[in-house]
Amino acid sequence: MPVFKLPLSGDVVQSIYPSFFSPTGGQFGLVNITVGQSSAPEVEKDVLSDVASYGKQIGQVADALLAVIEHLEAHPEHALGLDKAIIAFKELMHSVATVKERHGRAACRPKRR
Repeated sequence: MPVFKLPLSGDVVQSIYPSFFSPTGGQFGLVNITVGQSSAPEVEKDVLSDVASYGKQIGQVADALLAVIEHLEAHPEHALGLDKAIIAFKELMHSVATVKERHGRAACRPKRR
């Protein structure tokens, strides 16, 4: 449970949960948040509210990249399995899959380590 202290009486601690910030109009929840610079903030707001969250977008890109990597690794002339970035990405995908499965969600797990 967060500890709340009045102003000038010490630290104020507040837990912030992502679900608290749901897009409503031009503001998120009760607090106005700047989510970064964008050349088209209205497009970004509509994509987030009508299409998919950043996490879902990144998750689908990661799943697609994993499929491409595994397709390329099926050909013996490719040495992707030795690339540090590919190794790190696959470890990340294993960790993400573990968390998703713990929450009962479907997950793409790399076939080979």
